[in-house]
Amino acid sequence: MIGIFILIGAYRYYAQLAERFGKTKWQYGILAIGIYLGSQIILAMGYVIYKGMTDPESLNDVNYAGYSTINIVSWLISIVAVWGIYQLLEKKFKKEIIQKPSVEIEKIGEVPDNL
Repeated sequence: MIGIFILIGAYRYYAQLAERFGKTKWQYGILAIGIYLGSQIILAMGYVIYKGMTDPESLNDVNYAGYSTINIVSWLISIVAVWGIYQLLEKKFKKEIIQKPSVEIEKIGEVPDNL
């Protein structure tokens, strides 16, 4: 249940970023969902491999429905991953905005090709 709330929050977080910089909102929202789910899958696989190597008998007693320490840690790590990629995208978009005016300034005075 908490994972669903995190997914909704991540989607909206990235959609607002895309809207602020004039990008397609749903594409970046889907990117956020992919980052969250991808990090969850990678962390789950890593945990299962670790448990399988250290105590193979414990894999029979795995309960995915409850709140465990590993679930909470994986949620936190996934949120940090979503936030980190958000920061990278925000810096990239800001650099794009800074670079755009220089290109437009260079085109001042040029005659368009379609005339």
